[in-house]
Parts: sequence; C-alpha cells; structure tokens
Amino acid sequence: MSPDESLQSLFRLTPLQQSALKKLGLATVRDLLYHFPVRYDRAGGDSAIKGASPGASVTILGTIGKLQTRRSWKRKIPVGEATITDASGSIKVMWFHQPYLAKKFAEGQFVKAVGVVGGSSEKPYLANPHVEAADPAEAGLFADPKSREKSADARRGESSSRSVQDSTVSEPQGPRNDAAAPSARDLFAVYPESRGITSLWFRHALERVRQKGAYESVPDPLPADIVERYNLPDLKSAILYIHEPDTLAHAEAARKRFAFEEIFAIQVARARERSENDSLAAFPIKDAAALAERFLRSLSMEPTGAQERAIGEILADFGNAHPMARLLEGDVGSGKTLVAAATAYAVVNSRPPGRESGTLQIAYMAPTEILAAQHFQSFIEYFKDLPINIALMTGSGCKKFPSKVARGKATDISRAQLLKWVAGGEVAMVVGTHALIQKSLKFRNLAYAIVDEQHRFGTRQRRALAQKSADSAAPHFLSMTATPIPRTLALTIYGDLDISVLDELPPGRAKVTTKLVKQKDRAATYESVRRELALGRQAYVICPRIDEPDPEKMNAVQAKSAKAEAVRLKKEVFPEFEVGLLHGGMKPNEKDAVMERFSKGDVDILVATSVVEVGVNVPNATVILIEGAERFGLAQLHQLRGRVMRSSHPPLCFLLSESTSELPMKRLRTLEKSDDGFSLAEADLETRGAGDLYGKSQWGVSDLGMEALKNPRLIQAARTEAQKLVANDPTLSKYPALLARASRAGGALHAE
Repeated sequence: MSPDESLQSLFRLTPLQQSALKKLGLATVRDLLYHFPVRYDRAGGDSAIKGASPGASVTILGTIGKLQTRRSWKRKIPVGEATITDASGSIKVMWFHQPYLAKKFAEGQFVKAVGVVGGSSEKPYLANPHVEAADPAEAGLFADPKSREKSADARRGESSSRSVQDSTVSEPQGPRNDAAAPSARDLFAVYPESRGITSLWFRHALERVRQKGAYESVPDPLPADIVERYNLPDLKSAILYIHEPDTLAHAEAARKRFAFEEIFAIQVARARERSENDSLAAFPIKDAAALAERFLRSLSMEPTGAQERAIGEILADFGNAHPMARLLEGDVGSGKTLVAAATAYAVVNSRPPGRESGTLQIAYMAPTEILAAQHFQSFIEYFKDLPINIALMTGSGCKKFPSKVARGKATDISRAQLLKWVAGGEVAMVVGTHALIQKSLKFRNLAYAIVDEQHRFGTRQRRALAQKSADSAAPHFLSMTATPIPRTLALTIYGDLDISVLDELPPGRAKVTTKLVKQKDRAATYESVRRELALGRQAYVICPRIDEPDPEKMNAVQAKSAKAEAVRLKKEVFPEFEVGLLHGGMKPNEKDAVMERFSKGDVDILVATSVVEVGVNVPNATVILIEGAERFGLAQLHQLRGRVMRSSHPPLCFLLSESTSELPMKRLRTLEKSDDGFSLAEADLETRGAGDLYGKSQWGVSDLGMEALKNPRLIQAARTEAQKLVANDPTLSKYPALLARASRAGGALHAE
C-alpha cells in the first residue's frame, strides 16, 4: 500500500465524511497515519456506572436510551437528556444548551461517554459529556481477560519489541511486552474529530490500513544514526505505539518520537534555507557604524542599551559577504522603528558598487496601509535633511517625498511613474504594504528589506524581494515583530534567522494599569471608559468572536460577538459617542476605512476582534476593554493592551472574564502583575497549553509539535542535528525521505 494513496479510493465516504476529512486536512494514507490521538480512554473497571461519584472523570461504555429534549424549569435553558446503561447500572446524561445532541443517537445504540459526574451521590448525572458511537466489541474485551491477552499477543508480533531508553528525547520506558501493564485495547485512542467523522471511524480505518501493510509503507524520515543516538522507536513501531498502545508509557514514547521528528524536519528546512541564503552575495555597505552613529547623534533622545546592541548586531551583519537574515523582537514601545531607521540611514548613505552617485535602496513593508502611511511620515522626519527620495506604495495609491512643487511635503504620484523611478534607482526608500512584492515593482539596487509584523513572510517572499533587484546581489533582510515569542518557538519557526531582542523600554513611556473586572463591576468599568472619552481620548472594546453563535450549538457560557456588542454599546451604554466596528471578516478596504476614521478621531470607540492585535497605532487611544479575556492567551492579551501603550498618557486595560473558575482567574491575575511580554509568553507556553498558544494555525505546527516546545533540550537537540546534517549534505541527497518530510514542514510554515 502506498502512503500517498487517497482515502477516498480506500473507503466509501459519504459527502459529510468527505467534508469532515477535508476540514481535518486528511487526504492520504500518510495523513491518516499522522493524525494522532489527543488522548487515550480506558473503559470498564473504575469507569463502570456503579460507584461513579460526583466530581469523578469517567469513561462509560453502554447503551443509550430515554432520549428527549426539554427546557429546564427555572432558567428555561434548552436541555438534551438521555440515560446510559451498562452491566452495573444506569446514569442520566444532560446536555445544557445543546439539545440537538439528544437527536444524534438512536434508542438502544451502543455508545462511549466521557465526562465528569455531577449532581449528588443519590442522583448523579453526566453534564455535557462527549458521547460517540462505539463498538460493542470494545466492552467485550474488558469482560474477557483471555481475549485481551490473545489480542495483545497478536499485536506484539507485528512490531519490534524495541525498548525506549532514557535520552534527551525520551523518558525511561519499560519494554513493550511488560506483563504488568494493561494489555492491548485497554486503551482507546480519541482523535480530533469533525462532524461526520468520529474516533470510532478512525480506529476502524487505521485497523484496515494496518492490515494492508500501511504501517510498513512509510519510509522513516529520521536517519538511522539519529534514531539510534536518541533511542527513539523506529517509525513502524512508533505508528503502532501511538495509535494502538499497550501502555500509556509506550504512547508517550511514540509522541516524543513524532515531536522530535516534526521539530527536526522544521529545523532541517530552516537550515537548508539559511544555507541557501548564505550562498548569495550581498551589497557591500561601507562605514555603516560611523553613519549609524551620526544618525543617532542627530536625535534628541538617547537609545537604550538594547537598541544599541541590536543596531550593532545588524551593522556587523552588513559587513558579511552574504545577506543578513535577522529577526528583531521587541515588546510594544521598545523602539524597533528607531533600530530600523538607524540601520537604514547607513544604507541610504551608501553608494552602489562602481558608482559615484545614487544610493542603495530600501524596501520597508508594513502589515496595513495605515501603518505604512505612519512609517512613511516617520522616515520623512528621520531623513528629511538628506538629498534622497522616499516613496509610499499601497493599494490605495502612491506618494513621493519631497514634492517638487510643495517644499517639505509629500505629493501624490502615479504608480507608473513610481515604478519607473524605483527601477531607475532615483527613489532610495519605498514604504508600503504587500504591494511591494508585486511583479511590476523592480529595484535597481535593493540592498535592505525590512518587514514589520509579517509572521507569514517566509523564504518564498524573501526570494521574491531578492529577485526584484537588477543587480545580482541579494538584499539584507530584517523581520521585526512586537509579538512576544517563547525562545523555543522562535528557534523553531525562525530557525533560519539570527535573533536580536529589545528587552528595555525607552524612558517616558506610561505604564499600563491592568485590572481584572468581575461582571458585577461592569457598570463602574464603563464609567472609567466614559471618563477617558470625555477627556478626548479613544477606546477599544475587544470581543472573542465576530458573530453570535447558532442558538442550537450554544454552550452554557457565551463569548460576546463584536457585531452584537457594537450595536449594544451604541444603543444602551455610549449613545453620545461614535462606535465603529472592525473584524477579520471585513474586506481589506473596509477595514482600512474604519481604521482611517479611528485614526483621525472620527470614531470614539472601536469594537473589534483580535484583528487589532498588530499593525494598529493610534496614540490617542488610551483605554481597552477585553471581553471574554480568559479565551485569549497571555501573550495575545499583552499584544492587545499594547494598542493603548502608544503615548505618554496613562493607559488603562480592563479584563472582563466570563469564567469564575480559579485556573483562568489565576492566569489573568498574572497579567495584572506583569508587563513583560516575553515572560508572559513563556508562562502561556507552560500553563495554557501549547496548542492554544497564539493558535497553531498561525505557525503551521501541530499540537504535538507545539507541545514539544516545552522541552528546550529536545529543541536544541533537533536544531544541532539538523544544522550538522545540512552542513554535510545541503541537498539531502542521501536522505530522500527526510527531504520530502522537511519540504512538507517548510511548506506548512509558509502556507498562505
């Protein structure tokens, strides 16, 4: 069986199942094998209904019946009800706000229910459990010890009995045939699901492809010496361990092997990209240190020690024969733009090779048109005394400074004229949005590319910039971000970049006051916002979602939607102020129009989703209220409150939580006490769960890979091995399976 064989050719899939597999990103046998369980349940024994006590987490196998829907007597909440029965007794199931779930099953259907027992010892029930169709054979295995042993013996023969010893990657594990451990099928894998595809479907599908030899069909991407050096299971064993483990210890060993494999593949992709970068030639930039020093002396402010260090690292890179590839991380307000300006000053004061006139060129890319326009004005102020042209290029139009007719001002110009001047080298610096990587834009001597807050701006886009110069040299590349990133994530995602960190704030920045607000104090919080607005300031109100949810799919606690909240605030709370709405579902020109009005002060309160997390700079906004704050990560909340840390006015951040449980409250109180974005990002990684960190879709890393980021030794081991291997074999000619795996990893990270 080929690992590239399509699932659609193997299974009779309904349209709903086809849609579910597409949503989960599963198309081939290889995808199925790499669709790993999120947990393992053990049924029977302590999880029988008899003796289930309130507060206990249980997994119950039994038949479901007495299905009905109703509304609760007091609160009129829609409720779905059922009863699950096993050999030891019966227990009631209640789905609050999800009555449709009671219609999902048939009377007498065999199911598996996973949840927490509520109620009292006299009247226990399962509240909002996860219930799925199950195979009665699962329960039978628990009732027949001989069947369990026979199944375990049969499956042990299908894989090597390799032990997983202590190493950087693996904890000490016992051999697979440990007689004291629970035998095969005591553990049932629970997979990420989608409507139409259940964990039971995955277990049956994997059993079928295993019988067809799929577990042996996938070539191991890890070199044999690395597998041996770190005492990892081979690929065939690891696939069996993770989908059908005899013990949780073996499942964990497999998870660590696959975590290492994913991180190693990413590091290999990154090492190859860095090797390719370092094989290119860069423009020579002479006297860069002296030029940057001249620029800094012209300013009225002193750079921080962190800024001086970052500038020095970039200038040192300018002295190399190959182009710089560097990431500049700095918290909100740490002065990244000043670092970019000082280093850019050295470039625009440098001559192209073999020429006595003209300058080297710079491209500066910002995430939004508004921010691009703000940076355009900033660089005009920085470079207004230099005899150079600076241009702005966005989807809305083009400008050039200085104007030939209005001294000291910028003027509108046609796109065709700007393209001509950039190609001829007459424009030294172009500030813009993604318009800068359009095919029509060509530079004569592009020596420096600066990209601000573009997490998805990867190697492919960098190559596009490098090819824009008529000269054969490639530009130095600087990526800047205010998103606090844990070190292990930065070393993985940005493994092809050197990293500079701004860990100091310039003096004069007002310290933000962050308050965790209870629902009963909402009215007082609104009055605090009103006082800021009365002083002529502006405010953000952040909501976790865009629209109201489907009433049939509501949970007991609901997140506020931006659309509904904007209407409510205007009608009921702040009728005297102008309320605007911004969310990710709007078209780019609609978002730009709203932000333009907010920037000009025509909108007093901007209700938005987390789309304002980066790329928004409105110094007059001094207060932010974040609804459903527990639904965001600490680093993301820190980014959001950074929107009101843009001036010397004392900023306020209010966190309104919908939860009253201690764990989210404790996490949010951390934000009250700390304004260090990097320490908050590390705390997020440790306490919130790596799969939720920023959202894995932003980084193109699986939940398993994100979990691995908690293990610095694993990250460093993978990084060291990848760099060593690529240094010896840049094309990976000896490792075709690894080349394919690294290509997939790199493609996921750069997916648009």
